[in-house]
Amino acid sequence: MDVDAHLAALEVDGELLARAAKRAGMDAPVPTCSGWRVKELLRHIGFVHRWAATHVAQASPVLLDGPSEEEILGRGPGDDELLAWFRTGHADLVNTLRSADADLACWTFLDAPSPLAFWARRQAHETAIHRADAEAATGPITAVEPAFAADGIDELLVGFAPRERPSAAITRHFAMAIRSIDTGDEWLVTLNTDRVEAHRGAGLADGVMTGPASDLYLALWNRQAGDARLSVTGDPRGLKLWRAAMQVRWN
Repeated sequence: MDVDAHLAALEVDGELLARAAKRAGMDAPVPTCSGWRVKELLRHIGFVHRWAATHVAQASPVLLDGPSEEEILGRGPGDDELLAWFRTGHADLVNTLRSADADLACWTFLDAPSPLAFWARRQAHETAIHRADAEAATGPITAVEPAFAADGIDELLVGFAPRERPSAAITRHFAMAIRSIDTGDEWLVTLNTDRVEAHRGAGLADGVMTGPASDLYLALWNRQAGDARLSVTGDPRGLKLWRAAMQVRWN
């Protein structure tokens, strides 16, 4: 996917997130984010959008520190102004990315064709996942478009996963193959006691998880309960071990 496609997804999912938040109300619990209500979700994603836009607008070559998550959730506008505040930050992020130079140079934290491509992709998927959170506060989560979902799986597995140190839950080598039935994409993830390895394509695996890209995307980001449309062959522990092992962080 290119920058324009990611920006189109960012724009749509931000609007869907806002609509879902409005339906739910500020005090509705968010079942996919333990302990959060919709107001905490909006404060979090609203800050992330502003943080990302600042890196791009200032072309910052270094990480710009911000407040802790606890501070973010404890401040900001009141409930009545929170939704409008989120919408403003989201619109500013979209406009900042759309107007940025293609040869923008600034800080990033995952490999990408360019810093602009990185920020457009990362914020598109950040917003899509939190759109799913907002929808979960009111009912079922809307499916993710297959090509976009496969792109997000790739970012998670090939980008984030190798940067993480597995938890103590991983006591031996475990290889998990992931296959998207509607896009044809495949990945192989290997969980080791001291590292995670991932690459695109097939390979020998202890367990194989197969399903539509949208379901795989939501399941791997821990946003889908039940995983009813996923098929697991071989050792069935792959998704459970993934969830126990991985706590994705950006830093």
